[in-house]
Order: sequence, then structure tokens, then C-alpha cells
Amino acid sequence: MGERGSGKAKGRDGDRVVSRRALIVGGAATAVGVGLLARGDLARMWWQVPGIDKPRKPGEVDFKGAEWVAAAAANWRRADRPADYTIDRVVIHVTQGSYQGTLRVFKDPWHGAAAHYVVRKDGHIAQMIRELDVAFHAGNRDYNQRSVGIEHEGFVDRPQDFTDAMYEASARLTAGICRRYGIPVDREHIVGHVEVPGTDHTDPGPHWDWKRYMRLVWAAHERAGAAKA
Repeated sequence: MGERGSGKAKGRDGDRVVSRRALIVGGAATAVGVGLLARGDLARMWWQVPGIDKPRKPGEVDFKGAEWVAAAAANWRRADRPADYTIDRVVIHVTQGSYQGTLRVFKDPWHGAAAHYVVRKDGHIAQMIRELDVAFHAGNRDYNQRSVGIEHEGFVDRPQDFTDAMYEASARLTAGICRRYGIPVDREHIVGHVEVPGTDHTDPGPHWDWKRYMRLVWAAHERAGAAKA
């Protein structure tokens, strides 16, 4: 969430746009003519037509060992990633609060924001939004669509909050995401919230040890590759 994470997100998804579901249900697609819609748009939208829904299993997680804790539906939007939006970024956040407090906030539909994952100081991980869906976590619509957001319990000005267990668990999580979607393990593709264009957040802050974290991510990524070889 960052230093301004307790406030409501601007436009929830980084801007104010009419949802694709609303366009279809409202008949806008018919009004403009189906022939004017790009094939890619139709491929992304077919499952949003009323009566058609993409199969999902309640409580299913993308990272083995994560606890499922559902975020409020108002804090994310349904998608079919990576079929409709390419996933090529991981965004690192710091909660500016406690683990339980963060879960409570992300379950609040009036908050307007939530991340896919929350990592506790002891390394426990909660998944709140499926990776195939778009979480409102980055304050930038393009980044929301293309990234997976990971929150870390603690405060940006308290280096002691970033424990060994947290770094190691988060690194395994990020490595798994990178391997699933073919994301390069580098600082261009694994970024802090502060690096998202247009953001007013400062997390993960000056005490987040990027060199250590990237070494851990790379090591976990290599171990996973070796295990599958």
C-alpha cells in the first residue's frame, strides 16, 4: 500500500473507465457493430457475456502453500490473464501496517485497492486475488493489467520489519510468478511501487534490500528450473 496506502485508490483501477462487462451488457458492442471490434478484443470479452463464465475453483491458489483470503470484489476486476493481458511485471509493496490490518483493508469494498498477495513477517503468504485477475494495487491501469502485486507486512522506515523469513518466502513467490509467465528475473521486470509511473507512493522504501532480494529470487528461480529438468 505504501505511505499513502490507507487512502482510497484513484478511480480504483488507476483511471475512470467503463468496464468491458458494462459495454457488452449495455449493448454498446451492438451499437458500434461487431465488425468494428478487433479480434483480440472479442477473444478477451467472450466469457464476459451474461450466462458465460470462465470455470474457477473457489479458494484455489496460484502459489502452493498460500492461504486463500478473498479480497472484496470491488478491489479487483475479473480477467483472463495472460490470455487477455500479458503479465510481465511483479510490483513489490510494503503495507505500512500489520498483516491482519492489511487483510481487513483489502476485504473492505470501500477501500478501492488490493494486491494479489500479502507476505507476513514470518513468511506466511495470503493470496487475496487470483493471478489471472487484475488487482487494483499499482495506481496505474497499465501496470495493474500487466503485473502481479505483492504486499509485505511492515513499515518503510523500519528495516527490522523485513525479516529473513519474509525475504525468502517472497523471493520464492516472485520466482514462481516469473517462471509461470516467462518474466525475466531482473530489476526492469521486478519493481517497487515507487517505480510505477505516476505513483505517489514510496514503498518498498530505502531499507528494502534489493540486492539481497534479487539474489534470493534468482536462486529460487534456478532451483525450480533444476527440479523440473
